Amino acid sequence: MAVLLETTLGDLVIDLYTEERPRACLNFLKLCKVKYYNYCLIYNVQRDFIIQTGDPMGTGRGGESIFCQLYGDQARFFEAEKVPRIKHKKKGTVSMVNNGNDQHGSQFLITTGENLDYLDGVHTVFGEVTEGMDVLKTINETFVDKDFIPYQDIRINHTVILDDPFEDPPGLSVPDRSPEPTKEQLDSGRIGADEEIDDLKGRSADEIEEVQAEKEAKTRAILLEMVGDLPDAEVKPPENVLFVCKLNPVTTDEDLEIIFSRFGPIKSCEVIRDWKTGESLCYAFIEFEKEEDCEKAYFKMDNVLIDDRRIHVDFSQSVAKIKWKGKGGRYTKDDFKEYEKERDKPSKLALKEKVKPKQDAKYDLVLDEDIEESQTSQSHLAKKQKKKKHHHSEDEEDDKRTKKSKDSDRKHEGERCREKMKSEKKDRHRSRSRSQERDYAYSKQRDKYKDDFQIRDWDKKADRSRSPKKSKDKERSKYR
Repeated sequence: MAVLLETTLGDLVIDLYTEERPRACLNFLKLCKVKYYNYCLIYNVQRDFIIQTGDPMGTGRGGESIFCQLYGDQARFFEAEKVPRIKHKKKGTVSMVNNGNDQHGSQFLITTGENLDYLDGVHTVFGEVTEGMDVLKTINETFVDKDFIPYQDIRINHTVILDDPFEDPPGLSVPDRSPEPTKEQLDSGRIGADEEIDDLKGRSADEIEEVQAEKEAKTRAILLEMVGDLPDAEVKPPENVLFVCKLNPVTTDEDLEIIFSRFGPIKSCEVIRDWKTGESLCYAFIEFEKEEDCEKAYFKMDNVLIDDRRIHVDFSQSVAKIKWKGKGGRYTKDDFKEYEKERDKPSKLALKEKVKPKQDAKYDLVLDEDIEESQTSQSHLAKKQKKKKHHHSEDEEDDKRTKKSKDSDRKHEGERCREKMKSEKKDRHRSRSRSQERDYAYSKQRDKYKDDFQIRDWDKKADRSRSPKKSKDKERSKYR
C-alpha cells in the first residue's frame, strides 16, 4: 500500500496506514488514480516544519475529496478519523489537512520536523515517507517569500499507485492516460519549474571572474559593516588618492610631495606613522586635486626608485577620511591620543588618606579667651547638627510610619537613646574641659599665694632678727 509522487525535484514514496485510516487512504489513493494531483503546486514550505500541497488552485483554499465526484458537492469533505491516535513524531509524516471543521478534502502535508505535538488531534495522519528523504530535504531548504511560497515552482508532475487494496467505488471515472496541463494551471506568476536560473550563462571566463569578484567584495563589505569597520557597505573610496607602499623609513612627507607634484597640484601628502612611537610605517597616501593627475602618477610612478627603495603605487581603497566612530565603537585614535596626554599630566585630586596636613613654620600663642571662643563656636555647631539630625530623623520617622508603625517606634526609641548618649558624652567632655581650666587657674593662684606667703615669712624672720631684745643683748656683749 504505497504511492509514488514524481515531483520536479525528485521522487517521493509514501506508505499508507490503510488499516488505521481506511477512509483517508481510500480518498488519497482514488485521487491519485484519477490524476487529481498532477501538476499541483507545493505552495507552502515552512522550513523544519511542513510542506503543503494537494490544491489544484495553488492557493490553499481549494480542493475536494473523491466523494465529491461520486456523490456531489454535499460530499466535498469527509469526517476526520481520530481513532486510533497517531502522532507527528518523525520527519516525513503524511497527514490530511483540516479545513477548520474537523473535515478533510484533498490537501495534505508532509512534516519536515520532529515531535510536532501541536499538530496531533488536528490533522489526521495516514502515512509516511519511506523513500526520497533527500528530495524532501531539498524542498525544505528552498527559498520562499514572506508567505512561505517558493520563488520557483515545485510541482507534482505525476502520481503512480504501487499497491491499492481498495476496490474502485461505482461511478469512478479513471482516465486512460495523464491529462495535459493547461496554460492557466502552469502560469503561477513565478519562476517556472523547468526554467534554469543561471546568471553566468553565455558569459566569457573573464566576465564570470569579474562577477564572482564583485559578489565576494559585496559579501566582505557587508561583513565589515556588520562588524563596524565600515560606515556603509556601499561606500566607495575616493578616486583621486594614491596609495604608495614599500617606502624607505627615511622618506618624509615633503620628499614625496616634491616628487609627485610634477603630475599636478597636490591637496595632501601623508606618510603614515605609528601613533605611539612616531616611526614611519613605510606607506603613504597622496591626494591630488584632479583625477587625471592621479591616473598619470599611477601609470608612471609604479616601481620607481626613491631613497634606494622601489616603491609600489596603487589607487587607494581606504575610507578612513570619513569621520565616524563605528557602529558599536566609541573611540577613535584621536580620542586615545588625548587620553594619553591627560594621563601623563599630574592629577589635581588625591585621596584623603594620602593628603598630608599643612604645617606652618610659625606658632602663635593661644590665650584662654581664644579657647573659650572656640569652645562656644563648637557648642553652637554641635547644637545645629543636633537640630539637623533631629529634623532628618523626624522626616525618616514620618516615612517609616506610613509603612510600618512598629518598626518606626523602635527605631525612634533607638535614635533617642543614641542622641542621649551623644549629649551625655558631650556634657562630660565639657565638664572635663571646664574642670581642667578651673584646676589650671586654681594651680596658678595657689602658686601665687605660695610665693606671697614665702615672701611674708622671710620678712617676718627678718623683723624678728631685728627685735629690741636681741639688739640689747648684742650691745651688752660688746661692753663685756
